[in-house]
Amino acid sequence: MIRCLIPLILALGACNTAGPHFRGLPATTVTVDGSTFDVRVRNELAEAIRTSTEYAPRFGVIRERAGRAMAMVSGCEVKEVRGDQAQATGLLRCGKGKRRKKPVLPVGLECVPIRGSELTQLGATSVEVDCVTVF
Repeated sequence: MIRCLIPLILALGACNTAGPHFRGLPATTVTVDGSTFDVRVRNELAEAIRTSTEYAPRFGVIRERAGRAMAMVSGCEVKEVRGDQAQATGLLRCGKGKRRKKPVLPVGLECVPIRGSELTQLGATSVEVDCVTVF
């Protein structure tokens, strides 16, 4: 039993581990339109690992969100995003000899309750909220 448990724990621990090119770099966590990414940048490449749980997202939507997350963290224009729904790599265009722009990270969230989503159970009421990132 213990022989099965140890590999499983090691495999799960590697779920949001950086790729070989980005190993050892600190990750910046960014949320874009409900998708959360750990973003790492090295030179003209960026890596975004999606850490949020979403049911069967298509890469087209995730690609756009990952590209925006990479641009926010790197301060550079993202030329192209490759990969899949879990891990994306972006090719950056920062300009030769130019200084990178200061990264634009979100300041906070602005949330509004959704009408008609109130649910009362066991003496407590829960409400769904719709949030947007505020810069």
